[in-house]
Amino acid sequence: MTPADDARTPRRENVVFIHWHDLGRHLACYGAQGVTSPHLDALAAHGIRLTDAHAAAPLCSPARGALFSGRYPHSNGLVGLAHHGFEYHDDVRTLPQILTESGWQTSLFGMQHESSDPYRLGYEEFDVSDSLCDYVVEQSQRWLRDRTDDRPFLLTAGFFETHRPYPASDYPPDDPESVTVPGFLPDAWPVREDIAGLQGSITKADAAVGRLLATVNELGLDDSTWIVFITDHGVAFPRAKSTLYQEGTGVACIIRPPSGRGVAAREYDDLFSGVDVTPTILDLLGLDVPEAMEGFSHADELVAADAAPVRAELFTEKTYHDSFDPIRAVRTTRYSYIENYARRPALSLPLDILDSPSARALDGSQDFPRAERELYDLDTDPYERTNLAEDAAYADVVADLSDRLHRWRSDTGDELPAEEVGNQIAHDFMARHHQQLRTEAARQDQRSLPSRRPRGEQRELREHSTDN
Repeated sequence: MTPADDARTPRRENVVFIHWHDLGRHLACYGAQGVTSPHLDALAAHGIRLTDAHAAAPLCSPARGALFSGRYPHSNGLVGLAHHGFEYHDDVRTLPQILTESGWQTSLFGMQHESSDPYRLGYEEFDVSDSLCDYVVEQSQRWLRDRTDDRPFLLTAGFFETHRPYPASDYPPDDPESVTVPGFLPDAWPVREDIAGLQGSITKADAAVGRLLATVNELGLDDSTWIVFITDHGVAFPRAKSTLYQEGTGVACIIRPPSGRGVAAREYDDLFSGVDVTPTILDLLGLDVPEAMEGFSHADELVAADAAPVRAELFTEKTYHDSFDPIRAVRTTRYSYIENYARRPALSLPLDILDSPSARALDGSQDFPRAERELYDLDTDPYERTNLAEDAAYADVVADLSDRLHRWRSDTGDELPAEEVGNQIAHDFMARHHQQLRTEAARQDQRSLPSRRPRGEQRELREHSTDN
């Protein structure tokens, strides 16, 4: 959504869109102590660091679908993981599709998790044969150096990192004794080892980003290229990924304008949703934002430091992960309000977290019943531990946020299946998953989950858009 402008002229600017897996905000430039991320820290220092950006959903396909469609998961069709059979609705138009139609050259290297058929994404060309960062950056560098097309371009570089697992042979871990354990996790040795592995993965992926950005600079593209860095959702640790708490939806998002724009580096503290990414990029490029998009453009506010906030609140959702777990939430700068629509344990851990060292260090409280409603005061309780929903002193806050949430659900056509139907859908896709695990190929070391497979052939994807 953006104000109409009859005199809009497209800007022939490029976009390099870099996205990671399962990072949350675990970077030095977001306050994570001891993390080695000098290239992303430098990007933040010379760009616009969004301090309150959130995924529309706390798991991969729904979050990514929202990023690239500007529509919420229940609106675009990706209410669950693509490898569980969920797909975009036929009427969904994506960022690469719109840019291709508008005269941009569009290419994807590496990770995508929005469709079992990469052709559906709308890129002119793609290579999803390998999403490990070294391969992705090597191919992206080659593409940038070899291109002769004079059209502006969208280059998307999707990293498998920092998804689990974190094998030490690929990602030398940090020293567990030196890591800082975030406040939402217990300070136990298995958690420290787990974080050390994550940080080793971050170090490698950050170095790969540095090489890609160096190539952009080497080719003289800085003055005409937007650099957009984002991750899909929160870190793959208990009480983060797959939850609607801040650690589950909060994401690192850094946007560096073309140097030719003369936009000063700064922090952007307003609320920003994953559904806002595509409208914002289109608006920055001078293109119309389709009416079907439910996100808002922040283009004017990003380039003008004194502009009014775009959002008073943002909405997040979860429907399916490895089970049917329907949750909706509304978040303001002060409060987080969550509604849980099925009786579930306090934490419904997805499979990739359930077998992690951090999950094994939990004290059992994750199995307590989950409250139907949750309210947290983010000023005093940033890790969302003290539920105020039944506190009479906050009755007016609950009523207000509940009303906002229900109006948003009504306005966007958010209808959940009956519990028995949702449970059956989840049962069926997990049965297919377990059948797949019985094959020999699926029993590779640490790669049994489709989301843990960085190579397209292992994820049953069409790998290339051409015969090259």
